[in-house]
Amino acid sequence: MKSITDAYVALEHVKHLSVDIGSRPIGSPANLAAADYIHGVFTKSGLSVEEQEIPCPDWVAEETSLELNGEMLEASANTFSPSCNLSAEIIPVCTPEELELAPITGKIPVFYGDMAQIELATKGGIYVSDRDRRIIQLLEERKPAGIITINPTLHARWRIIEDFDLDIPSLTVSAHSGLRLLKNPRATVQMKIVARRSASHTSNVVGRLPGELPERIVFCAHYDSKVDTPGAYDNAAGVGCLLTLAEILSQQKHEHTLEFVAFTGEEGAGLGDMEYARKANRAGHGFDQVTAAINIDGVGPFTGTTTAACYAASRVFETLLDEKMKDFPGILKVEPWPASDHYIFYSNGVPSIALTSKGLRDAYHTLSDTIDWISAEKLAESIQFVLDLMEVLDNKDRTWSRP
Repeated sequence: MKSITDAYVALEHVKHLSVDIGSRPIGSPANLAAADYIHGVFTKSGLSVEEQEIPCPDWVAEETSLELNGEMLEASANTFSPSCNLSAEIIPVCTPEELELAPITGKIPVFYGDMAQIELATKGGIYVSDRDRRIIQLLEERKPAGIITINPTLHARWRIIEDFDLDIPSLTVSAHSGLRLLKNPRATVQMKIVARRSASHTSNVVGRLPGELPERIVFCAHYDSKVDTPGAYDNAAGVGCLLTLAEILSQQKHEHTLEFVAFTGEEGAGLGDMEYARKANRAGHGFDQVTAAINIDGVGPFTGTTTAACYAASRVFETLLDEKMKDFPGILKVEPWPASDHYIFYSNGVPSIALTSKGLRDAYHTLSDTIDWISAEKLAESIQFVLDLMEVLDNKDRTWSRP
């Protein structure tokens, strides 16, 4: 970056989101505060601002306990779980095939192994595999008393189920607690969750700078986080870059209309992506008017390498990316990865670039995802890289960028 000053501005945005506001799950007061902050920065920079509101619950777990043979196990209520106070037999289940055969009605399946490697997709979400759709169908048809999922890592606390449309009490236990359960198959456990759930909302915050052309270049990052994480790396850092780009580009001449999208609901259901697509189609300013989209999700850690991936682009567009990367030897080109806000663009034919990083594996979605890991110099690298791409893309059109 020509000046590190803008990177420290970005770092201040990261601090406000991850330290002053903190954990920002959808529907929470902190999520709404983050949206207000982003709205304020966009407005101060002279952008016209639209908030795309989405109904969702505000959910807080006040008490969670799991008892096995008089022993209290380490457990966390899965996000959006309803309350419960029950006693039932557990049945270990490690594959979807076992779930098909397991007599889980009125009992508590314990998901481990293949059944608990990653989060179960939300049934109303944007990414739902046939596998996960079938799992959800079986759960709703057979009506278990509850569900226990075993975290596949030794030290992390992230939840395996986060679905406000799944009305079955559930919790995630640590790997050590899961080991105790698996050594006592068919045991009866006491499971208690006291959760408070109320109607709320969350919003995409969209800032726009009109240009000479109606075609848009879109910059985006998601501001929501998982429960119980400051979400500095995932993804206050990306939002810090987004806000700084808006501040810089609002002071520069540009041909394209520029759109800055702070997405919500990326952590799970992709609520913000789906609402953005609905709004774009209704307004008549759809994806066919976007020359390129650049998503920033998980950049900036001291111990990480910034990466870039390209999607749905013409050969000359991808060549541009390769040429620009020569000026940034610290950025690595990687294979496309789908699970973030660039998905809604490239799946609708928009040439897209996704920036993230590799090298910091265990911090995201945990209490350890703090601003201590974030480097101003790494933020500067991402910001300048996007500015350099923007300088070239602004002189192109959507026929040039598309295959």
